[in-house]
Amino acid sequence: MALTSAPRCTDERPSPSPSPSPIATASAAPKPAPGSAEPRVSRPAPAGLWALIIAGGYAAGLGADAFGVPAPYLLASLLVGAVLALCGVVRDRLPAPAHRTSQALVGALMGSYLTPSALISAAPVALPLTVVTVATIALSLGVAWLLARGGRIDRPSAVLGMVPGGSAAIVTCADELKADVRLVAFTQYLRVALVATTAPLAAHWMTSASSAAGGHPAAGGGAGPGLLHVVAGSDQLTGLCTLAFIAVAGSFAGRRLRVPTPLLIGPMLVALAATLSGVVPGFAPVGVVQNAVFVLVGLDVGVRFTRRALGSVRRLLPSILVCMAVVCPGCAGLAWIFAGATGTPFTDAYLATTPGGINAVLATAVSSHADVALVSTVQSLRLLVVILVTPMIVRLLVSRWSKPVGASGTTVVRGQALRYRPAVRPERCPPRERLQ
Repeated sequence: MALTSAPRCTDERPSPSPSPSPIATASAAPKPAPGSAEPRVSRPAPAGLWALIIAGGYAAGLGADAFGVPAPYLLASLLVGAVLALCGVVRDRLPAPAHRTSQALVGALMGSYLTPSALISAAPVALPLTVVTVATIALSLGVAWLLARGGRIDRPSAVLGMVPGGSAAIVTCADELKADVRLVAFTQYLRVALVATTAPLAAHWMTSASSAAGGHPAAGGGAGPGLLHVVAGSDQLTGLCTLAFIAVAGSFAGRRLRVPTPLLIGPMLVALAATLSGVVPGFAPVGVVQNAVFVLVGLDVGVRFTRRALGSVRRLLPSILVCMAVVCPGCAGLAWIFAGATGTPFTDAYLATTPGGINAVLATAVSSHADVALVSTVQSLRLLVVILVTPMIVRLLVSRWSKPVGASGTTVVRGQALRYRPAVRPERCPPRERLQ
């Protein structure tokens, strides 16, 4: 037997080259192209500028109210915010304190309308309300499936973008559910903007038609409360203190209980308990405070439509608008069926079944003197159902769509076919010597 040497396995690594000097590193660093510029980090607007913007939104609301525009403070401030965002004056969202305050006061306003008599009157239509809520969610999911079939939008982003209600909570959980956060946020707030723009006009048209036909009187036209009358009760100081306590305690309780959209649902539940107790003085914001809340809601929606946001989704905008053009009339059809089956006025049914935008819808219901208790009940019910059920639906659909397809080794993840790449196993080193 002769001993032969097998090929030697070399585990030697090349010696590291000497580290270059800092001067050489700086000279060898890649230089940006002459035509390109580094992206600027937008600084938050100063508080003084936001104060002027909010005052301008309120002034625009006063002018719109003088011309008889429905929901004037909401629509005018939304338009002001969108124009400022598109012009580049504002590049960030509403300041956090203003956003939290508006959310908490809207929740308190919603809870103040859920009186025992209103809940008792809504009890006979509880089953139709549940059916309409489920049908609205199913319609949105069906449209999301069609939107994802086009191949340009992944399925989690399509589902999260089209579900009606809970925009802030849906956008928050988009990253966790492996969706495109920017696309989900744009789709959600575009839908909210469309609802906030069309709902007041539609409600005003329906209310005017009803009053002309001999129905209940049209909204507006009366003198509002005085400048110093800011809560519904007679004792203004006690009412203001109660409203502040409900907003703060409700926000804290909502966060501790981890309810969906805690800044909105928490104060609404505390206000509901205070209203049902019957011992708390009137605390619902009215007059200047209510108008200021609606201005903040409108600005919060409008300032999100920056040129950067529109530019990132400009190719998908036609498809998204077509899908929303299907969802909104579909919800109006459900409202027509609900109104015919229960005898509810069509304006109330329409506002109760609009696809999301609960803050804007509530402002519209208050301005048009609709059944705010019914609108708040249906919108809140759907908000809770959507936020609780949507993550489970997305995970179920993603796990189903992520299964391997056929023998070609492809899997569909987020609407794209990805190839499995087998892992390259490291070759074993042969023995250094082998007997022949």
